[in-house]
Amino acid sequence: MAKRDNRILEMLTSQGRVEVTWLAERLGVSEVTVRKDLDALQAKGLVRRAHGYATLANPNDVGGRLAYHYEQKRLIARVAAALVPDGSTIMIESGSCCALLARELADTKDGVTIVTNSAFVASYIRDSPRVQVTLLGGGYQRDSQVMVGPLVRTCAREFYVDRLFIGADGWIDGVGFTNADQMRADAVRSMADSAAEVVVLTESEKFGRRGAVPMRLPGKRVVVLTDGSITDERRASVERSGISVCTAAS
Repeated sequence: MAKRDNRILEMLTSQGRVEVTWLAERLGVSEVTVRKDLDALQAKGLVRRAHGYATLANPNDVGGRLAYHYEQKRLIARVAAALVPDGSTIMIESGSCCALLARELADTKDGVTIVTNSAFVASYIRDSPRVQVTLLGGGYQRDSQVMVGPLVRTCAREFYVDRLFIGADGWIDGVGFTNADQMRADAVRSMADSAAEVVVLTESEKFGRRGAVPMRLPGKRVVVLTDGSITDERRASVERSGISVCTAAS
């Protein structure tokens, strides 16, 4: 994806809605060029055009979020993949960092089995013969393409793995990692019950956001893999809660 396309997606993610004239000024190009860029992104299903402005097509769509901070997420995914030996079984939850981890495993590992509640992840690596995917059952959330509900817990109980990899929507000091959706947060807790360790894959900017639903993973060893832009203050806050912090350097 072109560098300018990535910048447009980043601006849309942070602003929610952007005017074509504002984008042209920020990018240093003409409005005609911006409209062409937006048309191309709309054709990919990533943005929605309107008269004079644009918005993200669907902020809950994992495919649309993959391009946002792509290089940071790719580096995080590579570090996470190094934790997964050939022939092992792991769990992966939904999210763009998690999807890139699954892709990295599919491209570089052999004989790994991925247990996931994400239909997107299962589809994203369907072309790889090097990994096996077990999709947990449950109610299907169309936008986020994940399985949720009590059936996820029932299915997850059939497994016990060394590591569960999850994403996060935010962080609250004294509370921990948060999710924006109660059903998805509950699915994470159900999967965490079947894992010895939880590894959180998230960009450092998420530590400045607050999701509405605390993850609440008591009694679990939790490690976070993030990018090198995490501040010393944020790192200290996370480590005070007993969570180890590892960064992915470029």
